[in-house]
Amino acid sequence: MWRHCYHEAVIPLLDVRQLSIEFHVTASGVAAPRAAGQPLRLRSGQAGAAVPTRSLFAVGDLSFSIAPREVLGLVGESGSGKSVTSLAIMRLLPPQARVSGEILFAESSAVRNLPRLSDDSMRQLRGSRLAMIFQEPMTALNPVMRVGDQIAEAVLAHNPLPKREAWHRAVDAMNDVAIPEPARRARDYPHQLSGGMRQRVMIAMAIVNRPQLLIADEPTTALDVTIQAQILELLAELRAKFGLAMLFVSHDLAVVSQVADRVAVMYAGNLVELGPKREIFQAPAHPYTRGLLHAVPDLKTDRNRPLQTIEGAVPPLQAMPPGCAFEPRCGFRVSDCQRAMPPLVEVSAGHWARCPVVNPGST
Repeated sequence: MWRHCYHEAVIPLLDVRQLSIEFHVTASGVAAPRAAGQPLRLRSGQAGAAVPTRSLFAVGDLSFSIAPREVLGLVGESGSGKSVTSLAIMRLLPPQARVSGEILFAESSAVRNLPRLSDDSMRQLRGSRLAMIFQEPMTALNPVMRVGDQIAEAVLAHNPLPKREAWHRAVDAMNDVAIPEPARRARDYPHQLSGGMRQRVMIAMAIVNRPQLLIADEPTTALDVTIQAQILELLAELRAKFGLAMLFVSHDLAVVSQVADRVAVMYAGNLVELGPKREIFQAPAHPYTRGLLHAVPDLKTDRNRPLQTIEGAVPPLQAMPPGCAFEPRCGFRVSDCQRAMPPLVEVSAGHWARCPVVNPGST
């Protein structure tokens, strides 16, 4: 049930309900370019032979919500489904992806189901009411365009303005993200800027049209610790200044602890824990969340002992276990964990987890 994943007293800005994302591939693992059920024809070999396809679920039955001005941290290892969830919200998945469920976005007085919008309607929302900061700015920015022109292009895509006015808005946005001498820097190309400056340009491009929801996909991963702290401080200032809601995607729990109001933990495409930040960090209720937290060193960590790790790796999509996906790596596992995926249960007010072994008395 999706209703447990948001505060019912508040109308969510973004409400993801039972989202599933699957990719249709051939037996060799090549993405199938046609819809499910339509056979692919071999280019060589037997004439008329069909290539069978199968479905691989990257995300399964995922539900969460984000209230206006709230920051939800989405955490998990690489391969847990965080980035593909973000791309599904923005409608930027490749054609081979099949999305089911609802992604409801509250715009003014209307609530719109993003997967059902026409391409034109989605383009109007994307970059204006919904915006995204991508993980690696050097690959997201056009290397042969001045950064000011790239930001101005985002303005012109959603506003019928003269180019000069769009340029001024681009410079203002660069000033908002604390880029020194924005009028001069706007004429630079991406390779002329440092990594931190390029990330600020990406943020300026995302906020220039004053979106309601900002999706930040690992925005500090490629930055050193000092620049990372500056970017996090900048995002906090922009959130307060413009009233932004954020979906903050990261594998770094220390970063998430600084920016998020609530935390959603994903593993192998499934939500395994969701709750207020304080509850998640002080009373984790899922073995995976506990493992992530124990793997983070602090000042009390004994330096004479090796750091704790979670043995094993996230299972590949084509080899998911039939029950709980974390069962092969879990120190709390019992035989029932191999049979079926446990349901989410409420372990305390607003705190949900998918482990009846750790939380046997929860209902």
